[in-house]
Parts: sequence; C-alpha cells; structure tokens
Amino acid sequence: MDARFEFLTRMGDTCLVLSQRVSAWCGHAPAIEEDIAMANMALDLLGQAQLWLSLAGEHEGKGRSADDLAYHRDVWDFRNLLLCERPNGDYGQTLMRQFLFDAWHHLMLDELSRSSDKRIAEIAAKGSREVAYHIERSRDLVIRLGDGTPESKARMQAALNDLWPYAGEMFADDMVDTALAKDAIAPLPSSLREGWNAIVASTLREAGLERPQDDFAQLGGKTGKHSEHLGYILAEMQFLQRSYPGATW
Repeated sequence: MDARFEFLTRMGDTCLVLSQRVSAWCGHAPAIEEDIAMANMALDLLGQAQLWLSLAGEHEGKGRSADDLAYHRDVWDFRNLLLCERPNGDYGQTLMRQFLFDAWHHLMLDELSRSSDKRIAEIAAKGSREVAYHIERSRDLVIRLGDGTPESKARMQAALNDLWPYAGEMFADDMVDTALAKDAIAPLPSSLREGWNAIVASTLREAGLERPQDDFAQLGGKTGKHSEHLGYILAEMQFLQRSYPGATW
C-alpha cells in the first residue's frame, strides 16, 4: 500500500463527500443567509477535495486526474470518514455533523500545515483559512440552537446522540498513519483527540447539551467499510460521467 496516496485520497474523499451532502441544502436552507453560507462551505470543501485528489493523482503516477478519482472509482475505493456520509436529516442534524467534523478538520489542517511534505503543507495552509470560518460558524450555531427553544435543544441533542458513534473513526490510527507520522508528513489521528475533546466539551457546555455517555466507536472508511449512504451519494455525483463516459464541458 502506498501510504501517501492512501492518505491523500482519505482527505480528498472526505471533503468531496461532505461537499456533496452540504450542497444539497442549496435552495432548501431555512433562511437565505444559511442558503448562501452552506453553498459557500460546499464550494470550499469541493475546492479542497480537488487539491487533495489532484496531488493524489500526481503522486500515484498513473495519469489519473482529480476528476478521474472523483468520478471513476466505485464505492469500495472511497476512503472518506463515515461521519461525512450521514444523511442531512433536519437542519440541526446537518449542523451537528458539520461541527463535529469542523472541530477535527481545523486541528488536522493546522498540523498538516507544518508537514515535511511541502505540497501537503501548502494545501493544508490554504484550507485552514477556510476551515477557521467553518468551525466558528458551526460552533456558534450549535450553541445558539442548543441554548434556544425546547424544540431546537431537543433536536440538537438528538443529532448529537445519533452522530456521536461515528466520531471515533477520526482518531483511529492505522499503518498508513504510523508510516506518515514517522516521516513527519501527517500527525497520528489519535494525537488530535485531546484538542477535539476540548473544543467539543466547551461548545456543548455553552449549548447546554449533554455529551453522550458511551465512548464512540472506531468505525470506518479507512478500511473501505461504508454505509449504504455512500452508494446513493456517488450515484448522484457520478451520474453524468457514468451515463456519458468522458464527457467534458
């Protein structure tokens, strides 16, 4: 296994799949400001996915572009975090998913911006500026809705309880992570857990939400195990290329 290619596709796939999920709110968000904000976040994530997957294709050396990796792989080849596959649900579900991911993403990109791999460091530094806004926004909304009406509080707590089991995968180390950490290319995911816990704990405290008692599981896309949701996402995202192979604008 090529550890660097595997890592780059993990980062790219995660951003790509979440971008597809978030973009579904375009034209359907509860307020015009939210509609615009979600569309912008989806575009940020899509841009980051393009950078990660382009670099993955270059590193692989088989002539595959970011588009090839995005549109011409099947579900078992994707390595995104399972958290990012989860359905949008109501707006509280979407915001809680975004917050749990943003807290991790912010920390990961900060570490990667100091990578010994110059290209990885450059992509991370660029993405980090965008994700600083993402985490500020999602954290603020989780607090406002958690500390809002009884209805909004109940919905946010239900979303947290539903998504919590999927958070553990973000901190699971494997052979790829160990190899890259040894060369100071990427951090061990487990090293991010303490910082993530601190961000989440302070946010839930301000929101008046209760952290689930059970420790989260370590599931995951790292081993190619996905839920049925990814198949639906790819069917929508890859429709044009599957219907008209090689189509270009």
